[in-house]
Amino acid sequence: MSSLPYCSIAICVTIFLHLSSSALSHPNKINHLPGQPHVEFNQFSGYVNVDNKNQKALFFYFVEAQNDAASKPLVLWLNGGPGCSSLGVGAFSENGPFRPKGQALVSNQFSWNTEANMLYLESPIGVGFSYSTDTSSYEGVNDKITARDNLIFLQNWFVKFPQYRNRSLFIVGESYAGHYVPQLAELMLQFNKKEKLFNLKGIALGNPLLEYATNLNSRAEFFWSHGLISDSTFKMFTSVCNYSRYVREYYNGAVSPLCSSVMSRVTTETSRFVDKYDVTLDVCISSVFSQTKVLNPKQVNETIDVCVEDETLNYLNRKDVQSALNARLVGIQRWSPCSNVLDYELRDLEIPTITVVGKLVKAGIPVLVYSGDQDSVIPLTGSRTLVDQLAKTLRINTTVPYRVWFERQQVGGWTQVYGNILSFATVRGASHEAPFSQPERSLVLFKSFLEGKPLPEEF
Repeated sequence: MSSLPYCSIAICVTIFLHLSSSALSHPNKINHLPGQPHVEFNQFSGYVNVDNKNQKALFFYFVEAQNDAASKPLVLWLNGGPGCSSLGVGAFSENGPFRPKGQALVSNQFSWNTEANMLYLESPIGVGFSYSTDTSSYEGVNDKITARDNLIFLQNWFVKFPQYRNRSLFIVGESYAGHYVPQLAELMLQFNKKEKLFNLKGIALGNPLLEYATNLNSRAEFFWSHGLISDSTFKMFTSVCNYSRYVREYYNGAVSPLCSSVMSRVTTETSRFVDKYDVTLDVCISSVFSQTKVLNPKQVNETIDVCVEDETLNYLNRKDVQSALNARLVGIQRWSPCSNVLDYELRDLEIPTITVVGKLVKAGIPVLVYSGDQDSVIPLTGSRTLVDQLAKTLRINTTVPYRVWFERQQVGGWTQVYGNILSFATVRGASHEAPFSQPERSLVLFKSFLEGKPLPEEF
């Protein structure tokens, strides 16, 4: 009862019983996921309409905090892609309470719902279980549409869960969520000028795409410095055709012979048997041969299941699981970790969202940019450069010089803080999806971020 405000015993009991009964009777309540261990916290999932005309509905999975949920903040988690699932990747492979193993679920002792109420959103429309009855809604989806739909989702989600309306809200995401998160946060601030609805307290971005050329072209130096490409290929990759040029040509449907030649060498030398999302870890061999448009599978240390993404794919395609999740397949035959129907406007990759991050900082919203330091897809070097440049542009002085931080008795990574509002941190030994490969260190980072406290500088 300590998490409730002061009241008489009778009133407190009445409030507690009301909250408990409302959770039990909630239409989105999950009674039990197939194969899950016993838990004391509540889980919810289902749909929120964002466009009644086209029957666009976004799917969510919400897990309340394991202890004192009423006193813990609300965290919205978004995966990137664009077009990859926050349910299958974020919740079931990274920082959610369970991970699939065979026919069952096993507990994730480093779940982020130990510190917060976690809301996972499958966005945009066409990702995972999210759908539209008008298939043209999947075409030409862009950053503006996604940000608008995500804002409407939260507005309508608060109608379903009014007790969270005034709760401290954080938005966290990774990869292309470097677009999703800042753009959504900016819309929230604009909305709040008319009606105070979003109690936004901060955003965190993991290995995010913030500025197209800086982020993508840092890949060449990362490959070379980690021994994945030769000196001659590195020279070609930085002079003849850099990665930003190649991606631009690829999405325009006309890769030049020069770029084709360079990328052929890069691909051969880096090898498809090296996971570009974590260059130090082994791969799940079965997935290397079978994968189509999915995130690269990962094999990690013995505390995390090998091929967890394959396990998640199998689990979420079970009919009994979909029934328990209040989920349905509309216009697709199978759930997939990354959408096969979404046609995203990939030219939006070149929109520089680091400028939006700057607006948020100027508005007083704390921002954390963190990087798993074994990721070659969006390497730490580009992110660190962008954060430092932003601090200089905003004339924010360093308040915590670049230093190590600790998880237990080991170095968890490095960090630098500017003006106590803008931070950069690495997660040592972590992949593109840091909570997946370094769950304990990522949880330390997450907890410090929520509490607004410095990362541990000693043990």
